[in-house]
Amino acid sequence: MDAMAKTSTTTQGLRAAIERSGYYPALVAEAVEAAVGGEAVRSYLVHQETTFDQNEVRRHVTVLVLTANRFLVSHTDEQAADGTSPTPYATTSTESVKIGRISSVVVSRVVANPEQYTPGTLPREVVLTIGWGAVSRLDLEPAACGDPNCEADHGYTGSSTADDLSLRVSEAGDGPETVRQALAFAQAISEATADVTR
Repeated sequence: MDAMAKTSTTTQGLRAAIERSGYYPALVAEAVEAAVGGEAVRSYLVHQETTFDQNEVRRHVTVLVLTANRFLVSHTDEQAADGTSPTPYATTSTESVKIGRISSVVVSRVVANPEQYTPGTLPREVVLTIGWGAVSRLDLEPAACGDPNCEADHGYTGSSTADDLSLRVSEAGDGPETVRQALAFAQAISEATADVTR
């Protein structure tokens, strides 16, 4: 399969995945396609999640797209009628990040019975965390010294963590194909960031 045919297949696969999610596919696809523009899609991940907020069921979808130059994040949330709108509505946002800005890609895999693990076995759960410096979390705590009788103020100590995007998929909740797609996307974006640093 040549590169042009593969690109077309990947773009069609993205559109099909958005439609399969069943979550306002026309709205989501239009936002994603506008963000991608004329660039070829290298890899993608579509993740639809349902959450429970008190007495309400809320759905949202996140679409991650990798092109040769950019990482795109599209997120769509639905909202119930409220004081600002008499009818239910959805909000869609897209963010475009240059590949060179991505500072970290973290893939956490959860496997059952690790003593029996064989290479190639699908993890039970995958958490993909991608940082590019837009959002950081700062955890502070009072600093202390080793003297239990010391009453001096030692200031604070802490850590800063890139927390731009964290996405969790599981075999039980999302199905094995979504877990495979998450791993494929994680590998593709890791390779893309490695290419930029060479």
